[in-house]
Amino acid sequence: MKKLLPLLCLIAGFSSTASAADISTMQNLAQSEFRLLSEDLGSALSYKPVSPTEPLGITGFDIGLEVTSTDISKSSAALATASGGSSPITTLIIPKIHVAKGLPFGIDVAAFAASIPTTNIRLVGGELRVALLKGGVAYPAIALRGAMTKLSGVEQLALDTKSLDISISKGFLMFTPYAGVGQVWVTSTPQASAATVLTSESITQNKVFVGANLNFGLANFALEGDKTGGASSYSAKFGFRW
Repeated sequence: MKKLLPLLCLIAGFSSTASAADISTMQNLAQSEFRLLSEDLGSALSYKPVSPTEPLGITGFDIGLEVTSTDISKSSAALATASGGSSPITTLIIPKIHVAKGLPFGIDVAAFAASIPTTNIRLVGGELRVALLKGGVAYPAIALRGAMTKLSGVEQLALDTKSLDISISKGFLMFTPYAGVGQVWVTSTPQASAATVLTSESITQNKVFVGANLNFGLANFALEGDKTGGASSYSAKFGFRW
């Protein structure tokens, strides 16, 4: 576990540098290409919980370094065009800092910040989760979550996502599997010079995710697979949860 955090940092840094590209020539896209790119970016940039369902409790925190990898092969050619003809990439790697806090009445709040080095892609997001069933020895936890994310740093694109999901988890000693389903709404609006040739896209995508959390007292490790729309994402988070 002590070697996992620097490994995740190395993976995130290497992958981001390898796929570096500023989105700055979106005016060269056709509307159909912009739609494809918006769908994949909506999937990649939408909220990923990477945590079990049961509430943290009033003294609880979950703090970690997270890396999400999303297959964007469907729109890789469009992204290359929107990035000035850079080499097409099929996987978008997003490193994040993710913090969650437990509140009274089974409510949790969380937020993250992300920045892909050597690109102009910046991202923030947050969630509000309410426990419908807090979970116990004999029964699972069930919760309803509302979340949103917002892209920044890209002059030619304003993109945000909103999502709603319901999830379930059940702990077994240090191991807690979880799963959920929901829906994501993506609003993608061209800006600056791109707005003269492209129009906004509003996209609704179905979402399903499964994951597992391993807690070692204070140290915590979580893995999650997510299918939002037509794109698959895989996330890993290492940090501290209590």
